[in-house]
Amino acid sequence: MLSLPSAWQKSKLNLWINLQTAYIYDSFKILKENSGVTMKKLLRTSLALGVLTVVFSSCGSGGSGQLIGVLDRPAWKGINPYGMVYVPSGTVHIGNSDQDVSSTYVQRPKAISIQGFYMDDTEITNNEYRQFVYWVRDSIAHTYLDHYVQDEVTGDEFVDWYQEIDWEDETLEDLFYQGDDKFAGKRELDVSKMEFEYEWYDWQSAAHDAGRSSRSSFIKRKTVNIYPDTLVWIRDFSYSYNEPMTRNYFWHPAFDDYPVVGVDWHMANAFCYWRTKLWNTYEAAGDGVYTEEFRLPFEHEWEYAARGGLENAPFPWGAYYVRNSKGCLLANFKPGRGNYPEDGGLYTVKADAYFPNDYGLYNMAGNVAEWTSTAYYENAYSFIHDLNPDIRYDATDDDPEAQKRKVIRGGSWKDIMFYLQTGTRHWEFQDTTKSYIGFRCALTFLGRSVNDF
Repeated sequence: MLSLPSAWQKSKLNLWINLQTAYIYDSFKILKENSGVTMKKLLRTSLALGVLTVVFSSCGSGGSGQLIGVLDRPAWKGINPYGMVYVPSGTVHIGNSDQDVSSTYVQRPKAISIQGFYMDDTEITNNEYRQFVYWVRDSIAHTYLDHYVQDEVTGDEFVDWYQEIDWEDETLEDLFYQGDDKFAGKRELDVSKMEFEYEWYDWQSAAHDAGRSSRSSFIKRKTVNIYPDTLVWIRDFSYSYNEPMTRNYFWHPAFDDYPVVGVDWHMANAFCYWRTKLWNTYEAAGDGVYTEEFRLPFEHEWEYAARGGLENAPFPWGAYYVRNSKGCLLANFKPGRGNYPEDGGLYTVKADAYFPNDYGLYNMAGNVAEWTSTAYYENAYSFIHDLNPDIRYDATDDDPEAQKRKVIRGGSWKDIMFYLQTGTRHWEFQDTTKSYIGFRCALTFLGRSVNDF
């Protein structure tokens, strides 16, 4: 009975076949002019080797009868996204780090476990968000100019990013303010045209549907204007002169490294979706292995990261006070009864100001409050799971206002010390823009620990 060769035997046999094939090929060239008998022998030998190759190749498709998995899988070494830090899996006690002086009971103590993830070491800055704005602007311009390329396989059309944009082309005039909308004769971009459609998959509904409905019923899409609302600097403060911030904060180079503000919850999600597409487009040119999607951190993921591995720490730096031993303030907030510049910043400060916490994260207290993906409910701590707890609710425009609340964390440059504490919860409506709310992205780590790689 013929027994199948082992993997080691096959590798030796394949090597021998390759060597013999090469030898025969060379022999053909050398004996080209020799007798017909010699040529016939060589032909018979080569045919025999060909049969052996086919036989053993067929046997190999079964993995020598062993369960060895699919062998042509791409390697995965993980990623280390630029500007992000790794936060390892762990357990944390969430909730008040001090007495609940307001007796609201909206942050009851609870022990939870969090899966490892990456998080931006700073809030998303004006210059980083501007890359998103430029991408949307350029994609619209390419569309106006009919800059498309067709996929030879699928026939789908895509924007041809390699074509140059002539901004003086009359076709693009609609992207700029016209007529009475012009101010001081300037040729300025009409920011109302900066619209972007993003998608997400409703995994919760799909899971509870258990395959009864079509996949398309769980794919959600929303079109949003992604240009920051610069008027928040005026709208948020009555009888206060903040027009210079409205005119300059997002565009002036002086504020490039400051956190972007004036973005609502939908705009922050759109940025995360675009950032994922940006990364996957780059990966498609490599090994084609996509990563998890960039997203807003969920509430307790954010709190876990803010604590920096320090159990029951009221602030990211671990102390019970907002000043160090020299009396220097450790975050950008509203000290005392309104001494805004005492901490070094009248409004926001650079995203990497002050010292980072033990995970390497900057400004997890103060500067700007930050959007999370989590829906806000006062009694959430009473029923959330203790494994990666999170509550999602995709409120529509027609939903009651109370269902549009999303958790924000960290406190801001205009908040008092209480909101800087790692356990303090607060909320804002998802379609609201503020001069003191920004965001940073998170990315779930695929694997048990970064040390696995």
